[in-house]
Amino acid sequence: MSSTIARDVSVHARWVRVSHWILAASVLTLAVSGCVILMAHPRLYWGEAGNDLMPALIELPFTPNSGRVDFTDRMPIFQDAAGPISANRTTDIFNQNGWGRSLHFLAAWFLVVPGLVYLLTGIFAGHFRSHIWPRSQELPRARRELIDHLQFRIRRASGGPDYGVLQKMAYSFVVFLAAPLIVLTGLTMSPTVTAAFPILLRMFGGFQSARTIHFATFAALLLFVCVHIVMVIASGFKRQMRAMTVGPPSRRFAAATADSLREKPLPRLE
Repeated sequence: MSSTIARDVSVHARWVRVSHWILAASVLTLAVSGCVILMAHPRLYWGEAGNDLMPALIELPFTPNSGRVDFTDRMPIFQDAAGPISANRTTDIFNQNGWGRSLHFLAAWFLVVPGLVYLLTGIFAGHFRSHIWPRSQELPRARRELIDHLQFRIRRASGGPDYGVLQKMAYSFVVFLAAPLIVLTGLTMSPTVTAAFPILLRMFGGFQSARTIHFATFAALLLFVCVHIVMVIASGFKRQMRAMTVGPPSRRFAAATADSLREKPLPRLE
């Protein structure tokens, strides 16, 4: 009886669990180091160039370098008065971000390499087809699930990859759109990379455009992480953490999980 119940409780594959925590550590490190880099120049632009002498598309107000920056001795570099100028900055700024840039670049490899392994393994092992990509017959349930989530009626998780349609849509967005986009825009900000692959600059419309898209994608991923953590806690923190760390449940744990799910059936999604 116990072995039958254990088979009924789905579990995360070992390669999914390992890649999950490597990527989680990488994302946390990238978030901290990225914020340090952004604090040095909290202004976002669109196009090829951008600096303190140019109007910003977006200026973030919560960093030490936010606000007015004063300059003296403004001189045009070319005869065209509308062209670029040089000037001396008189405002002291926070610029201690060398360690942040080095750490950011290092942590990015722990996102790219395990991410590629996860992507290729997920494709060839059928993980995405079976558990991540939403099926067409599931899509009509998205509205009902969204209402349930907004009202905080969260179903208890089984500790495995039996995801709801909203989860599948969110994970598909992260895996197939946000993660590749943040990696490509990050590479576009590297002069060494764009010297070898100038198509990246044309693809994103310039260095500063890539930086702005990079930040917007990071903000979307940060929102996803926050919601993800809330859902893990709301759907059964101990069960979720056990399933994503030590792996397959013991017979006793599996029996308790199955009994819990029978006692509290999932809400019907019409």
